[in-house]
Amino acid sequence: MPVSTDYARARRVLARKDPVIGGLMRAHGACGLADAQHTDPFVALVHAICSQQLSTKAAATIAGRFDALFDGIPTPALVATVSDPQLRAVGLSGQKVAYIRDLCLHITTGFLPLEALDAMSDDDVVAALTAVKGIGRWTAEMFLMFRLHRPDVLPVGDLGIVKAVQKAYRLRAVPTPERLTRIGESWRPYRSVACWYLWASLQNTPPAADKA
Repeated sequence: MPVSTDYARARRVLARKDPVIGGLMRAHGACGLADAQHTDPFVALVHAICSQQLSTKAAATIAGRFDALFDGIPTPALVATVSDPQLRAVGLSGQKVAYIRDLCLHITTGFLPLEALDAMSDDDVVAALTAVKGIGRWTAEMFLMFRLHRPDVLPVGDLGIVKAVQKAYRLRAVPTPERLTRIGESWRPYRSVACWYLWASLQNTPPAADKA
């Protein structure tokens, strides 16, 4: 269910439970999860589809062109008024056009009730989003973290988290999802916050909200 995260408390709990994360927090300051903007969930999901397998710059260009088709405010109903060639013209592949069509269909038929996501459990949000073609678990988890601000998400399939844990915990082998899950048990109920610091430890910008 929706939770308002107390980031100061999260830092205290994490510092007490895990000295490695505590060190990362001292090095990187305030958690940036709180800076993510709550924008339109439909636009966020479309931009997530646009960004798949593309550089940040290329994805932003295509997303901007897509939004411009609808005067900056795309909706499922408006997307239905443009043709596939028009969508292809902004730089979308045929596969991504199909994904966006499926997303719109799920929304307009009520199978994906965007207005209800904030009141749903994390697992139910993931299940609802991954029923859409082109939206996988990672995208759903980023949506939970950066759009819904859920505090206890652990994306074990994220390569940045995998690399950061291997480096921070000085592991010889790349950690498996199972090992990541075990390490992350001590971060509950603030695994999202711990993940932000792990991303920061790579001196990379954590995944942008629009990638959610």
